[in-house]
Amino acid sequence: MAKLYYDQDADLSRLAGKTIAILGYGSQGHAHALNLRDSGAPERVIVGLHEGSRSRAKAEADGLEVLPVADACRAAQIIMVLVPDTIQADLYEKEIQQHLQPGDTLMFAHGFNVHYDQITPPEGVDVSLVAPKAPGHRVREVYRDGAGTPGLVAVHQDASGEALANALAYARGIGCTRAGVIETTFKEETETDLFGEQVVLCGGAAALVRAGFEKLTAAGYQPEVAYFECLHELKLIVDLMYEGGLGYMWHSVSDTAEHGGYECGDKLITEEARKVIDKTLSDIQDGTFARAWIEENRSGRKNFEARRARERQHPIEQVGPELRRMMPFLKARQVP
Repeated sequence: MAKLYYDQDADLSRLAGKTIAILGYGSQGHAHALNLRDSGAPERVIVGLHEGSRSRAKAEADGLEVLPVADACRAAQIIMVLVPDTIQADLYEKEIQQHLQPGDTLMFAHGFNVHYDQITPPEGVDVSLVAPKAPGHRVREVYRDGAGTPGLVAVHQDASGEALANALAYARGIGCTRAGVIETTFKEETETDLFGEQVVLCGGAAALVRAGFEKLTAAGYQPEVAYFECLHELKLIVDLMYEGGLGYMWHSVSDTAEHGGYECGDKLITEEARKVIDKTLSDIQDGTFARAWIEENRSGRKNFEARRARERQHPIEQVGPELRRMMPFLKARQVP
């Protein structure tokens, strides 16, 4: 069984007298910084941003101290890196590593760069991970409501002998131990996170939505109806799974939907599909995916940006905005 930790297992006083630097003020960064500040535990919470960052005004409007990344790292004993995976290694080399001192803690919310050896922290520094299992806006919302989101905690390097205890204190500071934190490793967190994104959450779900929409419209059905059946209603099903697992979802839908789902689901996940799933995990485990993604970024991201542009021109993206404008309760969003 997984080892779980809750508030009673985490000593918030371990953050007392500490300065914590949160690098980045995006989805996770803003939630970590604000929750830590509101916990009252650390002496000082700094947001580290590059010069000209568009997030600076937002962080300052939220009442937070903002410094250039190097200055924030120089001042802090705990540094949490919450910038995108693709720029972490460069940021570490240029702005972070020279300011790490023995006894400091270097933290991450995703183990990608440490696990795939893009960042190699020095000896004498604790290296740990606290990963909320929710988007940053949700981490912040539930914290303000007095609850928390579940999370993961891991230790890569325990120089002080207290890395886990200190990471748990941080997890409590952002509210995760209110819901429960599972102990894992950098390897397990990284590989399962990438696998889940690619096979189910992003890659698999998006591909099924797109394929279903394309089939219905090619067969002559209205794009608007196809959009509702293949994309819009997906949230209803996912919410049922979220609240009660697959069993509750099957219990909640009609018998016709349940029967048809069993029959078609088994046919969709063919032996060929399982081979793709197997290969995806293998490529994550042996570093093939990471090496290719790192090289794509180093070479200018031409393939990635071309695919992103094609996806935004897909017919489902043309009909969607019009329908979402008809439903104000959705709080519809547009790609910037």
